[in-house]
Amino acid sequence: MLLMGIDLGTSSVKVSVLDTRQAKVLASVQYPETERTVQSLQPGWAEQDPETWWQDVQAAILAAHGTRTYRASDIAAIGITYQMHGLVMTDMNGAVIRPAIIWCDSRAVAIGAKAAEAMGAGFCLSHYLNLPGNFTASKLRWVQQHEPQHYSRLHQWMLPGDFIAQRLTGECTTTSSALSEGICWDFKTHTVADALLQHYQLDKAHIPCLQPLFGIHGRVTAGIAARLQLTKGIPVTYKAGDQPNNALALNVVQPGEVAANAGTSGVLYAVNDRADYDPLSRVNAFAHVTHETSKPAIGTLLCINGAGIMYRRTKELLGGALSYQAMNEASATIEPGANGLQVLPFGNGAERMLNNRHTGAAWLGVDLNRHLPAHFFRAAQEGIAFAFRYGMDIMRSNGFEPKVIRAGYANLFRSNVFTDILSQVLNSPIELYETDGSVGAARGAGIGAGIYQTMSEAFDGLPSIGSQQPRAAAVEQYEALYADWKHQLITALQSAETANTDHP
Repeated sequence: MLLMGIDLGTSSVKVSVLDTRQAKVLASVQYPETERTVQSLQPGWAEQDPETWWQDVQAAILAAHGTRTYRASDIAAIGITYQMHGLVMTDMNGAVIRPAIIWCDSRAVAIGAKAAEAMGAGFCLSHYLNLPGNFTASKLRWVQQHEPQHYSRLHQWMLPGDFIAQRLTGECTTTSSALSEGICWDFKTHTVADALLQHYQLDKAHIPCLQPLFGIHGRVTAGIAARLQLTKGIPVTYKAGDQPNNALALNVVQPGEVAANAGTSGVLYAVNDRADYDPLSRVNAFAHVTHETSKPAIGTLLCINGAGIMYRRTKELLGGALSYQAMNEASATIEPGANGLQVLPFGNGAERMLNNRHTGAAWLGVDLNRHLPAHFFRAAQEGIAFAFRYGMDIMRSNGFEPKVIRAGYANLFRSNVFTDILSQVLNSPIELYETDGSVGAARGAGIGAGIYQTMSEAFDGLPSIGSQQPRAAAVEQYEALYADWKHQLITALQSAETANTDHP
């Protein structure tokens, strides 16, 4: 029996087909091959056309069929994961009203700030686990205020994954997890966030039908089935945002488990069984894929803007023609601490975990007589790991303690040096697996369709790459190095504040 997973990203769509009997991925394709563009009509704006997403999804599905590694008629269920927080608006006929306002668009920041002030930060945090911020509800309020001609046509608004499911099935549904990422879910009343919607004067009738995350979200229509060479009536049985889904892909479902990613940005996504929030909103909390009213499962999301991008810039500046593998080998020859060279990797915009402050990236303690390119490679890896530690300490201050960290074998986690450094810095085991978001969505489809009898069965055969374990002596050594790095960070933050005060 086969399962299809669709991963709708910002730059492309990835589709994978998973054989449940062999626990093997039979096909995995990405479309388009070049990155999809993001339209920015004004500074801070970011939009994409949902119909382009849908065209890319169709092309990716047909390309997967084109591998001829499976029979399309054997696909039994479809799962969807997607870029979080985006706003898609459709009219009575299901037509898209305007381009989607996607996750990295910041036009609604002021709207969210005013809502938090009016409603009270304490109320918002205790009910929604977040401030309204720049999330989906605030984006919709912006449209209502600034584009009344578009808002007047609104029949339903939805998240990107809801839109793709609607195009496949003709039905529009959503989930409590999806609503929580839009700050439209009340964790105290276990209902739609009525108070926020009323404050924004938004009609909750525009919210799609609420369904369990694992369950039937519609069935592929006859016309779409014929166009995409699928069997009419196969169900869409899973939808989740990219970060909760990435956690599912890594079998991060139990309290104390953490999913990590170190691409352009760094991510820690930690699961706990309490509806906790950070009083300073340095991290965000959403309903995890396994969340139930009687059995809470909250995913706390930490994002570090400056992670893989710092290492990539280091390669461009100092690595020359070296491959990442060669950089890793060079880094391995350098002792911990990089002979006094330190890196603050925060050069990719304001960092939420630093209370939205911006220090810029920095190399500290550079000695042109002692430091070779290998020292810079090592220092960059350590600086990124220390940034992860700073974020993990925020989670720990809110009562979370990691039991295990799992990551896909990709990006910085392909470096055994970085993975080992991070394990020592966080004092936590790190397990590596060969998986991605589209495969996670396929597994989710199998859970939602009842093909897997238990959650654990869905992860039988999950390919393990290996693991790193903390070592007492190394943990102690890195603890001292981290303390010094943190001191440098605090000094940089204070300097940035002073500069802002002197030059308003």
